[in-house]
Amino acid sequence: MNASIDWILWGILPYIVLTIFIGGHIYRYQKDQFGWSSKSSEFLEKKHLRIGSTLFHWGMLFVLGGHFLGILVPVTVYESFGVTEHQYHIIALAFGIPAGIAAVIGLALLCYRRLSVQRIKKTTSKGDWAVLFFLLIVVVSGLSATFLNVDSHGFDYRTTIAPWFRGLFIFRIEPHLMAEVPVWFKIHLLANYAFASIWPFTRMVHVFSFPIRYLSRSYVIYKKQVRKA
Repeated sequence: MNASIDWILWGILPYIVLTIFIGGHIYRYQKDQFGWSSKSSEFLEKKHLRIGSTLFHWGMLFVLGGHFLGILVPVTVYESFGVTEHQYHIIALAFGIPAGIAAVIGLALLCYRRLSVQRIKKTTSKGDWAVLFFLLIVVVSGLSATFLNVDSHGFDYRTTIAPWFRGLFIFRIEPHLMAEVPVWFKIHLLANYAFASIWPFTRMVHVFSFPIRYLSRSYVIYKKQVRKA
C-alpha cells in the first residue's frame, strides 16, 4: 500500500503538476496576454510594500540559490572539492535559516498590507489570496524543515530528495528514494506541488516576463528645452 502511494505522490503526481505548470502558462499566454503582469499596487501603498517586498524577494533569492546548490548539484561534486557532509550542513544552515526568516517576515508584511489597507484589500483577487496562502505554506514548511534538521547528524536530503528530483527530468523515476524522507520535507514538497499548480493562473506569471531586451536597448536621451526670451 505504501509503495503504491509513493508511486502516486513521487512518480506520477510530479508529471501531472509539471504538465499543468507548462500547459497553464501556454494557455494563459494565448488567452490572457493583457493580464500577464504583477498587477502592482505600489501607487496605493508604498511603505509596507517596500520593506516586505525587499525582505521577501532577497530572502527567496538566497533560498532558491540554496535549493539549486543542494538539489541540482550532486554530492560527488562537493566531495571532489573536499567539502564534507558536516561542512555543507553548517554552510546550508548559516545561509538558509536567515534567508528563510527574511522571506517569512517579508511575506507576513505583504499579507498584513493586503489585510490592513482597505484600498488594496478591495482590489485583491481570489488568485492573489491563493498565491499568498500557498506561498506562506511553502515558505513556512521549508523553514520548519530546516529548523527540524539543525542537528549535524540529521537527514541528508542530498542523497534522497535530490537524486529523486533530478531523476524526474531524465525519466528515471525512483519513488523509493522518498520512502524514508521525514514528513516535514514531504509536506514542503506537496505544498510546492499545490503552488506550482496554481502558478500559471495567477500573478506569478510575471516571473517569466523579465524584459531581457532592456539590457541591449539604446539609452533614452532626454534633452532640456530652452525657452526663448
